[in-house]
Amino acid sequence: MDVMGDKTTLLETGRFVQPVDFSESTGDLSQPMDRDETGEAAEEARQRLAAETGDVEAMSVLGALLLRRGDLDGAEPHLRAATAAGDRAAANNLGVLLHQRGYADDAAGWWRIAAVAGSAAAAHALGRHHRERGDEPAAEYWLRQSAEQGHALGAYALADLLEHRGDTGAEQWMRTAAERGHREAAYRLARALDRRLRPEGDAGDDDGAGAEAEQWYRQAAARGHRRAALHLGAILERRGALKEAGRWYLTSAKDGEARAACALGFLLRDAGDTESAAVWWLRAAQDGDGNAANALGALHAERGEPQTAERWYRAAMDAGDDNGAYNLGLLCAEQGRTAQAEQWYRRAAYAGHREAANALAILLLQGGDTAGAEPWFSKAAEAGSVDAAFNLGILFAGRGEEPVALRWYERAAAAGHTEAALQVGIARLRDGDEPGAEQHLRCAAGGGSAEAAYRLATVLDARRPPVPAHSLGESAHLEKSECEEWYERAATQGHRRAQVRVGMLAASRGDVVEAARWYREAAEAGSRNGAFNLGLLLAREGSEPEAAVWWTRAADAGHGRAALRLALVYARRGELAEGQGWADRAVALGPAEVSERAARLRDALREELSA
Repeated sequence: MDVMGDKTTLLETGRFVQPVDFSESTGDLSQPMDRDETGEAAEEARQRLAAETGDVEAMSVLGALLLRRGDLDGAEPHLRAATAAGDRAAANNLGVLLHQRGYADDAAGWWRIAAVAGSAAAAHALGRHHRERGDEPAAEYWLRQSAEQGHALGAYALADLLEHRGDTGAEQWMRTAAERGHREAAYRLARALDRRLRPEGDAGDDDGAGAEAEQWYRQAAARGHRRAALHLGAILERRGALKEAGRWYLTSAKDGEARAACALGFLLRDAGDTESAAVWWLRAAQDGDGNAANALGALHAERGEPQTAERWYRAAMDAGDDNGAYNLGLLCAEQGRTAQAEQWYRRAAYAGHREAANALAILLLQGGDTAGAEPWFSKAAEAGSVDAAFNLGILFAGRGEEPVALRWYERAAAAGHTEAALQVGIARLRDGDEPGAEQHLRCAAGGGSAEAAYRLATVLDARRPPVPAHSLGESAHLEKSECEEWYERAATQGHRRAQVRVGMLAASRGDVVEAARWYREAAEAGSRNGAFNLGLLLAREGSEPEAAVWWTRAADAGHGRAALRLALVYARRGELAEGQGWADRAVALGPAEVSERAARLRDALREELSA
């Protein structure tokens, strides 16, 4: 190796061309730093003329220009000449050239000389060389030299080395590199902050740490980092800034990020643009994204194209997405292909898909294989399936094992399962634990359970002080109590007993129109109490013929009082045989007091008929 000038000469040389960075993902050496290509030919001619006159700086710059162009043969003599004259930039670039030729050890020798002379770029390259050789102490020494001189690549490489070793100082250097514009460092710093803030599966909160992570994602994304753009889009989507999220997804997707293309597809679908969504899903699926393939499968299934749907579900499965097998199971089950559905459910369940395990258990249970279903319900529940926990509760309740069933209901209810909360509430009521029952019934009612809303209303109703009675038609201006609000919520959801109760409360307030509306709605939905009460209301308003129609409907559904009312109506009309028939029906239907009154009326009608 040629002897260079003394160290002082090298340190005083301010001219120096850095090698282009190591690739952020692989660390391979690339070309020297970029320059504006405008006028490059003229610049090269000018530098060549100066180099021919012995200008060391021109030799160094010309060698760098040729090296960047890939003209290694043309660059090497100029770089060697400048290096021999003490130019540290040339020494660094000569190392780059030799590394590209495959002479790594020779390259390291020149990098060492340039690094000793103060070249941060050479120190970075030398540090990477030692790390590739497995000499981590030497790698750390030179990378630290580079980083401490303000070299972004050196700071990033040092952070990467320290992170690999689990050193706490890694984040500091990663932050330093990010602050100096290193996009991969900005991305990795953001990921570290994000993971700290949002453990896997946790949506997290956008507090200060979240804002900092977003800032670094933005910096990396703005510099063309496609994964940073993907994560930034996800943050914005969670926040509800869908337009901006879509722009970043689009940027990332155009750069080839399949997950971003898939996410963009979902955004477009939610916005109602299914056709555009399908285009991006197709692009992502063709790049191996299983989630996108599943989305395409679901889209074609909705369109009634099961064969195409199955093809995409299989593509998802081939991409390693267990949802593909699960969705194939769902598709087969919808088509009545039970054996194939079981096969696909099993495949997904054995791979750890909890909802597939739950679906498999349901399939087995429907086939009468209770013993086979239980372990799959248990596996799914232990893996976190709330539905499976609820189904286990149903399974054990069906066996009469109420304490075990309650434990599973409680587990599902704690995870927010509405029907499980209802079952726990009912169990608490049965055990006399009214406060516990109210708590769970409120959860279930808030989750949309009409039955829970009705039962909660009955609990609250029992605590109410008596309300003064009002004559029908008399106006009352009482504020609705909480129990009435819950009755109305259940009634609005179609709960027939709640509809009858809301009608009764309206009648007690003197609101005949409201009472009739709710009674009629319950009656038309099949409520015999609703039909009976509507008949009473109509009879009091003077519409006995219409009342008889509703009492007939109620009596036919097994309502004893309605049968007794009909017996009285026909008796008053003089239709004694018809009255006797309804009286017989009332005796049979009960309850006891109705049966007694109906028996007396029947006997009286019989005597009248035989007279």
